[in-house]
Amino acid sequence: MSNKRKKRKPRATLKKKITQKAINIFDKNPGKSFNYKEIAEKLGLASGSERKLMNEILREMEALEWIKHIGNGKYTTANNHKEEEQREVTGKIDFNARGAGYLIVDGFDNDIFIHPSNTGKAFQKDTVKVSLHSRKGKLEGKVIEVLDRNKTEFIGTVEKSKNAVFIRPDDKNMPVDFYIERGHLNGAKDGEKVKVKLLSWPGKSKSPLGAVVERLGMPGNIDVEMNSILSEFGFPYKFPDNVIKESEAIKEEDYDKEVKNRRDFRDVLTFTIDPADAKDFDDALSYRKLENGNVEIGVHIADVSHYVQPNTALDMEAYNRGNSVYLVDRVIPMLPEVLSNQLCSLRPNETKLTFSAVFELDKNARIKKEWFGKTIIHSDKRFAYEQAQEIIEGRAEDEVFSPVIREMDALAKTLRNERLEKGALNVESQEVRFVLDEDGNPQGITLKVSKDANKLIEEFMLLANKRVATFVGEPAPNKKIIPFVYRCHDEPDPEKIADLKIFLKEFGYEIKEVKNKPISYALNQVMEKAKKADELHIIGPMVIRSMSKAIYTTENIGHYGLAFKYYTHFTSPIRRYADLLVHRLLFDKLSKKQSKTDGLEDKCKHISATEKEATNAERASIKYMQVKYMSDKIGNVYHGKITGVTDWGIFVELSETKCEGLVHVRTIEDGSYFVNQKTKQLESHQNEPKFHLGQSVTVKVKNVDLVKKQIDLELAEE
Repeated sequence: MSNKRKKRKPRATLKKKITQKAINIFDKNPGKSFNYKEIAEKLGLASGSERKLMNEILREMEALEWIKHIGNGKYTTANNHKEEEQREVTGKIDFNARGAGYLIVDGFDNDIFIHPSNTGKAFQKDTVKVSLHSRKGKLEGKVIEVLDRNKTEFIGTVEKSKNAVFIRPDDKNMPVDFYIERGHLNGAKDGEKVKVKLLSWPGKSKSPLGAVVERLGMPGNIDVEMNSILSEFGFPYKFPDNVIKESEAIKEEDYDKEVKNRRDFRDVLTFTIDPADAKDFDDALSYRKLENGNVEIGVHIADVSHYVQPNTALDMEAYNRGNSVYLVDRVIPMLPEVLSNQLCSLRPNETKLTFSAVFELDKNARIKKEWFGKTIIHSDKRFAYEQAQEIIEGRAEDEVFSPVIREMDALAKTLRNERLEKGALNVESQEVRFVLDEDGNPQGITLKVSKDANKLIEEFMLLANKRVATFVGEPAPNKKIIPFVYRCHDEPDPEKIADLKIFLKEFGYEIKEVKNKPISYALNQVMEKAKKADELHIIGPMVIRSMSKAIYTTENIGHYGLAFKYYTHFTSPIRRYADLLVHRLLFDKLSKKQSKTDGLEDKCKHISATEKEATNAERASIKYMQVKYMSDKIGNVYHGKITGVTDWGIFVELSETKCEGLVHVRTIEDGSYFVNQKTKQLESHQNEPKFHLGQSVTVKVKNVDLVKKQIDLELAEE
């Protein structure tokens, strides 16, 4: 459960008083309209926090239909506010591991707490109708109807007893187990992983009825666990037969014939730089020195839209998936392999169809000319990131490509420095990578660090994405702006930044804001310091979590993290449906053809949601592999740092393995510990040692549970 739900209690009484006073103002002035500043002034609210609270209250009152918004931030009475007990709202319910729910309602700044006894027959992320009541000045809810199930199939483990069979869902936030009648067990064994389908939830029964629709296998088997993760987050690990059949019917083009409709780059020096184990090559770069001393850089992207036509079975399957899913040991592609790894993949020494953004750049990386359109290329060479990095560092030489890669690296560094100077966030992630044996079992853990070769590719992809979005979205005289798919990133929430400051302080970092500069400057300094201290893998994700989430939308607000006014995703159509949409829209604009944009915003919401689920699936696979890796290390002692402090214990990340486990309070001295909300420390009533974020500790591995995906630790001597 997110931290935001722990901050609301101190304002409850004040909020209740202000709400009642605001109601009185609207009641006494029927027909008149007020904005939040006018109401705040009438109530004598002077501080910024009080005025912000007033704005929040007005939006909640509107959502409750007490008042109505009439434009320009003005509200007037709706003449229909009721007693609190009679009010009803609709939203999505989000459970925590203890069975309590939080209702997420559009228009409400805060979620509505629902006690475990009042969650009714709701499941995680269901859309529900809730009745509201006030308790201690705070809105609480009770589920009165489930309007729409988020999903009806779940992954879980069979638990048999003499008298009954239940399935315990893997999702810790699912509030109930499923009761399975013997006839619906489908031969599943005790302890087996299965997919269960909801049948019904009769009357006053404590558990819903389910039926086993697929047996996945016994826990602990890596294939079983990975397929379970995919199923849990809604990603099929097989393609339907009609999609496979349709993809296999696609034939390779006659390139000599097709080139008549495209710009020919087959004789231009072209190469790819990708991870060593990559099979789907979305992008390639071309280089040509011009007579005027400038260089022409081509960003060539696989022309997936040429092969995947709208409303085909192939297209609909790609849309439903939304993106490829990258688990620790496998990739679940958005498109069948005949496309993702063969026809569309820009493999070396093969001719391919591409959609390109071509730039003429001077020595300072300034754009002198740009061109967008369909092309045909022939990749001359494939580099792994490590090989390109050796060339950049002067540790390897290639007669043809070394000078090209080094010149493009210099241009990329100029582009990057310009972005950072304009306020872009310098996020350098350190990804956990596993060394796997031939059976897929983790044998070691490493950190993947982004180096100059990675950043070279990144900068030219960012350039293409930015310029495509600008080309389509920037207003021009007498030109109509078409609806488009933008990748947007809002400014950070000040409250989240305040929480981040507390977190960073415990690790010994301070956000020192610079006058007339966005806060990203200060955050970049923090991450640079963390990188030198080998703590970036802890600090970086916390900085990212304090930011707003990037989404796909037709309403462009720019990209805060990149400091771009216009931005989209154009460069990875093999693995992202958003890019496929962008290719179609861009081609329509270039062809002066009217695009079909009905429902485009709904598509944006869908692919934003699938992206989030893919990220969750990836994290779940990493968590499982970490637990699997630690399963034979019970009794080992490690150094680590505290990454989380809760009432039930401290979370510790082990320095050597980067795995995280829990030291439960009951294992610490007398166990009488609690979280001091002021200091954010775990403290004892007995003046025992205190524990805080960032603190170095020595721990012993006490237990490893592969089913629950948990590592239990206990404090140990040095």
